[in-house]
Amino acid sequence: MIRSMYSGISGLKNFQTKLDVIGNNISNVNTYGFKKGRTVFKDLISQTTSGASAPSNTRGGVNAKQVGLGSQLATIDTIHSGGSLQSTGNTLDLGISGDGYFQLTDNAGTDISYTRAGNFYMDSNGDLVNGDGLYVVGDTFPIRIPTTAQSMSIGQDGTVTFVDENGALQDAGVIQIAKFPNSGGLTKAGSNYFKESPASGAPLDGNPLEEGRGSIQSGFLEMSNVDLSEEFTDMIVAQRGFQANTRIITTSDQILEELVNLKR
Repeated sequence: MIRSMYSGISGLKNFQTKLDVIGNNISNVNTYGFKKGRTVFKDLISQTTSGASAPSNTRGGVNAKQVGLGSQLATIDTIHSGGSLQSTGNTLDLGISGDGYFQLTDNAGTDISYTRAGNFYMDSNGDLVNGDGLYVVGDTFPIRIPTTAQSMSIGQDGTVTFVDENGALQDAGVIQIAKFPNSGGLTKAGSNYFKESPASGAPLDGNPLEEGRGSIQSGFLEMSNVDLSEEFTDMIVAQRGFQANTRIITTSDQILEELVNLKR
């Protein structure tokens, strides 16, 4: 009876966490490069009231008798499946078709962040940066397009080219992208950034189109991989699970009340 009440409490906590993850997914449904989360539960320890026994010459074996003590949070996974690429027509909007990540850093080049959001810009010096002013990492640092350039383009292999004031085609550098042994182990750092972690492994950075990093698509942005129909279905399941666990607590409380009222 009391065990059932505490089992219900553990279920309430878990389904509340599941609703928190779903709410974050839905709030980022239109966030470029966002990767949705998934909540996974597992059972708590079970109390063994009678152990198992092996068969003997006169009797068969007996299974153990165990009472579960509730559930707990197993993992909150980040699903790194690719989102759909939306055409923008802007040369500096870049999407990755593959498993790679853009690398962004400050002027010192020491602290690197990783992202799938490729909405990049040119600053007043012609350097390729993102909306927070971090530089896009390339084989040259920074990747700089002269402000006097007549036009520019970015190929699928990450090569940035421009036409100078004399009409000659010039190379500005190659955008480097990174791939991780376990992308699911990356740590979310906010602002569309991921950070390397011990679980993700060291990044394998290099040119696009090499070692499975993927190709760069200029004029496209990767949308969030959140599926609203799936999220709303999960929300209904979480809501009903929450209600069922509250009913367990209510029923246990009613039984406690009956026991208290035995002595009048």
